Parts: sequence; C-alpha cells; structure tokens
Amino acid sequence: MAAAIATRPFLPVDETRYLAVAWEMWHGGNYLVPHLNGETYSHKPPLLFWLINAGWAVFGLNDWWPRLVAPLFGLTSLWLTAGLARRLWPDAPAAANAAPLIAFGSIFWALFTTLTMFDMMLTFCALVGMHGIVRARQTNSPNGLWLLSLAIGIGALTKGPAILLTTLPVALLAPFWAPVLAGDIWDRGWKRWYAEISWALLLGIVIGLIWAIPAAINGGDDYRDAIFWGQSAGRMVNSFAHGRPWWWFAATLPVLLMPWTIWPALWRSLGGLFAKADGGMRFCLAWLLPALLVFSVISGKQFHYLLPVFPAIALIIARLLTTASVSPHADAWHRTGLLLPALMFFLPGLALFGLGIADLLVDLPAWAGRLNTLWGLALAIAAAGAFHFGRGLDLQARLVTLASLAAALVVTIHLAARPLLSETFDLQPISMKIGDWQRQDIPLAFIGKYHGQFQYLGRLEKPISIVGLQRPDMQNWIAAHPDGYVIAVRKRWPEGLEPLVQVPFRGRNIAVFDIPQVLAHPDFFDIRQ
Repeated sequence: MAAAIATRPFLPVDETRYLAVAWEMWHGGNYLVPHLNGETYSHKPPLLFWLINAGWAVFGLNDWWPRLVAPLFGLTSLWLTAGLARRLWPDAPAAANAAPLIAFGSIFWALFTTLTMFDMMLTFCALVGMHGIVRARQTNSPNGLWLLSLAIGIGALTKGPAILLTTLPVALLAPFWAPVLAGDIWDRGWKRWYAEISWALLLGIVIGLIWAIPAAINGGDDYRDAIFWGQSAGRMVNSFAHGRPWWWFAATLPVLLMPWTIWPALWRSLGGLFAKADGGMRFCLAWLLPALLVFSVISGKQFHYLLPVFPAIALIIARLLTTASVSPHADAWHRTGLLLPALMFFLPGLALFGLGIADLLVDLPAWAGRLNTLWGLALAIAAAGAFHFGRGLDLQARLVTLASLAAALVVTIHLAARPLLSETFDLQPISMKIGDWQRQDIPLAFIGKYHGQFQYLGRLEKPISIVGLQRPDMQNWIAAHPDGYVIAVRKRWPEGLEPLVQVPFRGRNIAVFDIPQVLAHPDFFDIRQ
C-alpha cells in the first residue's frame, strides 16, 4: 500500500474517473447526486465519493486519502475474515490465523487492494453480512441479522444490488450448512428464519432507498431510470452483448489464487473437502458457488467481480491446510516444501533482472529501458531464501513466508514500473495545463469519449465540451469557439501539426491543439483514434 501511494499515479480511466466524481462533489457541493464532467453520474452509488469527501473535510484536499480508502477496507476485511473463521471453527484457532494470510497472499488480492475502486468495500460489506448470519444461528437470536441489513444497505450504497449476490444465497441455503455448523442453537424453525431474512432484506433495501429516492427526484428522469434500472437488470441485460464465455471465471480463478493453487500442500489437502460434514466448509461453499454460478452466466465479466467471494476461498483453503497439517498422515504433508510457489516469484524476478541486462546487449522495445530491473534481483533473492529456509517451517510460518513474497511482488512491480507508469499513465502534468487554460476562460473540447481523466488532476471547475469524431460535429464547435483548444488521443498527427502540449499514453499520445492549427491541417479530421 505504501509503495502504491509513493510510486504510482492515479490510473486512467477508472481511478481518475472516480476521483473526478469525488472532486465534482467536493467542488460543486452536491452530495446527493454524483456528477462527472457536469453530467449526472449513475454508474455507481455515492458511498466511495462520500468517504473521499469526508477525508478531505478532515485532512484537507490531498491525493493520499483517496488512495487509502479502499486499502483500509481491504485490511479490515482481513480482520473480519479471521473473525469469521473463529465463528465457523471455534475449535480450530489455526484456521483463523491462516485465513487472512491466504487472502492477502493471493496475488490478485495483494495487487487489487492498492486500487481506488469499489470492490474491496463490497467485500467488507459481504463479510459483515456473513458475521450477522452466523451470529444469528449461534445466538438463537434474529438480532444478528441487523448486521445483514446493514451489510445490504451499505453494499447497495457501494455498488448497487451486487451485494445481494454474495449475501442472500448463504442465508437462503441455511438448511444446507446450519444443521452441522458448530455452535448452531437456532430453535425457532425455518419459517421464522426465512421471515427474519425477509425483514433483514427489506431493512437493507430501505437503507439504500434513503439515498436513492431523494437522488432520483433531484437527478431527473434519466438519472432515476439509470439508478433503478441500469444498476441492476439493465446492466445484466446489456452485459450479454459484450461479454466473455461462461467458463472464463473457472479458467482464470486458479491464476488469481496463485501461489496457493500451485502449492502441493494444498493439493494434498483437497480430500478434506469431502472427509466429513463440516458446517463451516458448507457455509463457505454456499457463499462461493452460487455467486460464481451467477457471475459465470452473466457474460459481462471482470476479475474484480470475484473479490467479495475471495474470503470464502481463503477460509476453505485455511480449513483444508490446517486440518491436513495435524492429520495422522501429516508426515507426508510436512515434507512438502515451497519449491513451486517460490519459483512463481523467483522466475519473474530473474526475468525482470535479465531484461535489464538484455537491454544493454540487444535492441529491445523502448519500454524495457524504462524499468528499474534491479528490483527483480531483490525479488529473486527473496524467493530463493524462502525456498531454502522454508523446508523446516511449520504451516503458519510457511503462510507468512508466502504472503510476504506476495507483498514483495507487489512492491517490486510498483518500484520497477515506476518510471514507465509515470511516463505513460501520469496525466497530472497535462491536466494541470488544461486547468490553467480553463481558468483563463479558454474554451476546451475533448474529441471522443471522455472519462473525466483531467477533472481532478487539473482541479477543473467547469465541464469540458465533448465532440465526436464526425467532422460536422467538430466544425460546429470550432465555429462557435474560434479561440478554443481541442484535446485528442491518437497515435499520430498530420505532418507539421505542432501540439501545445503532448504526453504519451498507452501507446498513443494525448495532445492539445489551438483552433488555427487545426484549421490549417484539414487532414486532422481524417485521422481516427
């Protein structure tokens, strides 16, 4: 987390877009309806933007607080994961110690916890809901379901109805896991259980509607339709038009869970899935499998959709490993070293270091010379040390070792890629220029789809006009603003066209031109992005 804050710019287009919405909320003072580039922003509810603004209200406007919000939810989620393991397996404290290490040690979690996005917050909400469900069963009181209501309500304010996919199935499938759950003393019957779940769901929805109804009234008809339809059924329907195959999550999940999926110790432990009736294990499966099934059926898929079920996977792995490590056949398990997972860190580190040497000897792409490849050597040495000293360690020490290597990999990526990221993703210099021009009342237009990349970084106080790639559209804006500037993202420019400012961006260039130059080069309109 510290490495990300110190070395990485805000990444376009997601991080810069969310910062833009938070900035417009801060600058415009409208905390009810989020806006992006002056238009209502319906794609996400406002909780993340509220939290960013709350931090700015306390600490002043700064860049570091927005970077901390999602990671803080990630760290809290690790603590909640350990606590949930204690509830599920009160007689197995080792599982509670192992589960957060397994979650954090997964490469995807370790990388994603540094990003300013919504899914770590949603993961936190899912865990709060799980605590409420288990607490209700173990205390014979529906009071625990207040936590489920809170989780649904806060989750709805975080990412809309997505929270229901990772909370409701567990509650509805209680007959599958509750009869064999340790400490389950619920004696009120299933009819009462489902009635209490219904009330919890209703209360959670009400929490979300406390914001949504006033926002819909103030945001207008289009915004109302977007937040009530686009956040749920509309998004699911539209996702079928541009998605991935149904098996995509099943194929990628083992990669996201590395290094655990290539550790023979886990392979040898898999028999524990079917060894005996385990209420905690069934609980985690009821959490994981329905969500994975729904995500697989909906063709619009992104890696980060899986984060709210990562704690369930970590709990399953923790239970398997800790049970196997004390089984009568543990001698074979203890002989399992760290060779394969250590190689997963050693080889990329060695390759990164070798890339720096190769760049001195042969002609490599320009990006290779912009990496601090010495950090790869440090990672390779750390991985070699983990392999050498890991053979005599107990389970907890091995988990700490692998989780530390995952953290080292994330730090290495940030430190090694710092020059490259600064050169190709840092939009702050050009954003500040754009902000200066806007404060001089120079009209500005962006050609193409604009995601608010410059709003926060340039502290823009007014929207940027958006024009399409059709020449008449552009010509109309030019005629109305002959003293304006246009912003474009393209691979090349007509010969002789000199930008006022230009920065590289993802293999292309972002540049700003004044209108006289554009009019002097009619072929400017014929170049596509």
